[in-house]
Amino acid sequence: MGEEQRWPEALWIVRHGESAGNVAREAAMAARLHQIEIHQRDVDVPLSPLGERQSAALGRWFGQLPPDRRPTVVLSSPYVRARETAAILCREAGIALEERPLLDERLREKEFGVLDRLTRYGIAARYPEQAEFRRWLGKFYHRPPGGESWADVILRLRSVQDTLSRDYRGERVLIVCHSVVVLCFRYLFERLTEEEILAIDRAEEVANCAVTSYEFDPALGKHGDLAPRLFNFVAPLEAAGAPVTREPDASIAPR
Repeated sequence: MGEEQRWPEALWIVRHGESAGNVAREAAMAARLHQIEIHQRDVDVPLSPLGERQSAALGRWFGQLPPDRRPTVVLSSPYVRARETAAILCREAGIALEERPLLDERLREKEFGVLDRLTRYGIAARYPEQAEFRRWLGKFYHRPPGGESWADVILRLRSVQDTLSRDYRGERVLIVCHSVVVLCFRYLFERLTEEEILAIDRAEEVANCAVTSYEFDPALGKHGDLAPRLFNFVAPLEAAGAPVTREPDASIAPR
């Protein structure tokens, strides 16, 4: 590894396994309810039994990598569903860390403010002006009262990029987070436009325990850069017979 390398050797970005909130949201949408019936803070929502199976299946896939290619650093959103995913994954992969997965609040879910736990039906009924603002501005820039836009999430992730290039040069880093965060990382690392990342978002939902990955390539730029390798990779789940789920989180229907 050259002294000038400024990025991790490898980077995996994983959405958490299916959560109890994913299940509750699906039920609320099917019944056309205004509010998702989940009676705890979004940060405290745990994995569903299926989410635990998905996390274990992905962990076994990481465990099949050669020891010198497995993650050496694990960073996680502080939300319970992400922490549980990271813990199960490390256990099943046999990843022995000097410290447990490091929690970083910058990796948290997008905040939805007054629209928290509302379905699209609830938003239209209770906050029609916000529904109209979102249609006008688009999801990239719309910030609900007390919440965040995608641009706000990207702003906090820019400092995560700085941390990766400062503290984890040459390491193999695994990040466990949320679907919007996965997409916003793609926006940053691949230098995408608003139109490009929203087209990716429209094309497919980020699956639970899906892998997005990058590898350091010294041929890219003066000091090398991260080259994309995988996106929404769910083969480890399919190989283990764990159903693939893609439901958005319980916080809100339109992200």
